[in-house]
Formats: sequence, structure tokens, C-alpha cells
Amino acid sequence: MGSEQIRRWESGALAHAVTDPFGQGPVPWLRGDETYFDGTGQVVPWYVDGSPQPAPAGARTDGARIPAPRTAGGPRAADDVRRQIKGFTSAGAVAPGEAIDFHITVDPPQEFGVDVYRIGHYGGDGAAKITTSPRLSGIVQPPPLTADRTVSCHHWWLSWRLQIPSFWSVGAYVAVLTTADGYRSHVPFTVRHDHPADLLLLLPDVTWQAYNLYPEDGRTGASLYHAWDEEGGLLGESDAATTVSFDRPYAGAGLPLHVGHAYDFIRFAERYGYDLAYADARDLHSGRVDPTRYRGLVFPGHDEYWSANMRRTVERARDHGTSLVFLSANTMYWQVELGPSPSGAPDRLLTCRKRRGPGRPVLWREVDRPEQQVVGIQYAGRVPDPHPLIVRNADHWLWEATGAHEGDEIQGLVAGEADRYFPRTPLPEHDDRILLAHSPYADTEGALRHQETSLYRAPSGALVFASGTFAWSPSLDRPGHVDPRVQRATANLLDHICKRD
Repeated sequence: MGSEQIRRWESGALAHAVTDPFGQGPVPWLRGDETYFDGTGQVVPWYVDGSPQPAPAGARTDGARIPAPRTAGGPRAADDVRRQIKGFTSAGAVAPGEAIDFHITVDPPQEFGVDVYRIGHYGGDGAAKITTSPRLSGIVQPPPLTADRTVSCHHWWLSWRLQIPSFWSVGAYVAVLTTADGYRSHVPFTVRHDHPADLLLLLPDVTWQAYNLYPEDGRTGASLYHAWDEEGGLLGESDAATTVSFDRPYAGAGLPLHVGHAYDFIRFAERYGYDLAYADARDLHSGRVDPTRYRGLVFPGHDEYWSANMRRTVERARDHGTSLVFLSANTMYWQVELGPSPSGAPDRLLTCRKRRGPGRPVLWREVDRPEQQVVGIQYAGRVPDPHPLIVRNADHWLWEATGAHEGDEIQGLVAGEADRYFPRTPLPEHDDRILLAHSPYADTEGALRHQETSLYRAPSGALVFASGTFAWSPSLDRPGHVDPRVQRATANLLDHICKRD
């Protein structure tokens, strides 16, 4: 591969990876805007979904203006072409007292270290360093294996085993991998336990993996959205993978697309003292967690891909009296299956047939189980530019003490993607139901559409809230996006669920 071709991906952020957040400073990396690059090489704002329509025939990325890795003030971001340092874990979530295995490739071979951060408020820092590994010997791992667009690194050797001390707090963690010559990438993981808590936070790792284009090298990487043609151009969904593996790093900087939406909520919730437990979507799928033990389940970020087990478990929790909080949009859209890796490890392969191959349709609404029957609203479309959220039913307790009045506009809060109520689609059983926003916007074709925010009370007494927009979580604790009205409305909701006075 020529140097000019490599240059197109050397930033590690061409398609769906976030830019290196650590490039913005030693810890506040998770507080900055996320950007990534579409098939034309253009920078796309944080609020845009990573599932654009397939690029027009013949569209090229040649000559795209891709910024070089940041070098000022610290390490440089590793990329998927040279693979200076990249890694993944053998499990997404682990409990105190258990071990988590890291599989890491380092090129050229040299020593490296791992700093482990926990995401939280921490006086506004956004994260705190919890531990540092000893100096480790890095090796060049074998190239990823590929089969029918599925990319897997399950054959990589074990690089480091982290024993999680019993005193570690549950939470979302990021391992920061740094080589001796100053290249860096990231590996997210979750620490969970079975202790009671008011709220269970579900990290959307299934959706994260669906968008993962690793390796972002112009040759072999593939996600459920894209793959590469022989000349290094991005192909669309019809040529993308139908199965992707968790046994591989995340593309680019090593953090999933839209991971910051979950971190925005975590910082907000910890700042105001909410009692959180943590799990990931695969825990929900496997039955590893019992959601009926919590007052509420919080889905903080883009959570588009759901297995039948995930949906069944959440419906059972709602019908038991556990409230549901959906803080993004386009939730529960695609139906997926999870299967074992070649070595037999459970839930390491994610399959979503989409538009290829035999089998039934995989949109939930196409199998007569529309997501509105759980969420209360459902996906309506993309929002090309941010629009204001228009407050509706301002006398409802959700808007209490927010200062919001009927018809008020909350600027920029309808962004990325939007949900709304579909009148011809059945609603879930409910004792009462209300729409708390009704916000017009123009779609990608310029047609007038609208977004809605929904709340209903199930017969069990469970509350089910859906924001109907990508921009709700960033408005809780992301500089440049914070809105006190949304913060207070979210606190009102969580206080009702947690039975706080």
C-alpha cells in the first residue's frame, strides 16, 4: 500500500471511530466533542448517526483532508494501518474479584503500559486514574482473520491479565494503552456487581460493535454498515458484514462511536448522587442481570440493536414495575442474534442480516413487534441539522422547576436522529400517557417532519420515558451542550423513579 493511501486513514478516524479524546488533555478527553469522517472524508458533528446512506456509486475518499494525529502535548493516536498499539478485552463486563484479559498488538515490538481510568464526575474532571500496569512487553500479533467480511482477532495471544480488586467501584472504565515511543489507544470495559441499587445503567455494547469498522485500513475492516472495496473506497450496507466479532479492537482511537453519550449521563448522575449499578447489553441478553431488582433501567446512549432476549427481559422488567429511561433515539430498531466465538466463548459474534442473505426481516417493526410497543414512540428519521425541541404539556411534573413554558424552544436539542409517535402503530398497555415535546424539523430531503418526547405509565406502575433525540444525554454534562432545563427535567424523572422527595 502506498504512502498516499495510508495517509487517508492515518488519523484513525476515517469512518466511524471517534477522534482521540485524550488529545484534548490528560483527563478531560471525554468531555470534548466527538467527530468522525464519512465516506467523503468530511468531518461529521457529534450528533450525526454513524449510519449514513450508502455513498453514491463511484464516490471516492481520495484526496480527503484528514488531519494528522495530534502530537502537541502528549502521545499520538494509534491507527489501524500501522497498528502501533491496539487491543481488546476477552469480556465486556467483569465483577470485582474477577480477572479481565487484554489482547494487545504492538508494532514495532516494544514495552508499553496501561493506565486504567474510571468515568465519573470527579469534580468536573470527567474521569480518575485508578491503576497503572507494570511495564509490559509488546509483540506484533497475527493479522486479523476474515471470513465473509467478518473480522476476528480471537487468535491473539494474552498480553495482560488485570485482576479487579474487591474494593473497586462499579462503573465504566477505559484502559489507555501507551507505547514507549508515545502512541496511544483505548479499550473500554465495565465493572459490575450484584449489589442492590436504584438504577441499572445499560451500556450499549451491542450497538457499539455494530458500528465498529476495525481495522480501518482501507482493505479488511467491516461493520454492519460498511466494508472496503479493492481500491480502498467505502462500500455501503448491501456489501457490509452480516456478522461482526467482539474479539477485535474498536477502530481508530479505540473508543466506540457515540460512547460519550453514555459518559455524559454517568458524569451527570454521579454529580447528583444517584445510586447506579452497571451492566452492558450482552448482560441483558444472557440473563446475567435481573433487572427487576432495580427501580429503573437507564439506556443512556444510542441503543439501536436488540436481541430477542434483551427485549423480552426489558418487557418483563417493565411489567414487574421497573421503570425504563431511553435517553437517545432510534432505540430497539434492528433485531440481532448473538453467538459464540470459534473458541466457544458465548456472545462474541453479533449477526444482523439486514438486506443480505436468507431469513426473516430483522426490523422489529417488520415482524409485527414495533419498538413503539415498548418505548412509547419509535424511530422517524435523521435530523440533518440541529433544531429546537418545542416543550409541550409544560404543566407536567417532568417540566416542574425547569422554567420551561408551553411552546418554549430548547435550542439544538433535536439532533442526529428523532423518534415520534406513530398513530397507526399499537401503543403499549398504559394507565396514562403524555407527549412532552412536539418539535418540527426538516429531514434530509427537506420535507417537514416532527420529533416527540414521550412518557407513559404501565399497568405495573412503571414509568417509561423516551427522549426521542440524540441530543438529550450530551445536554446533561457536555460543555457547549449543557442545558439546565434538560438537567432538571431528567432529575425530576429519576427522582420519581427512585421515589425521592
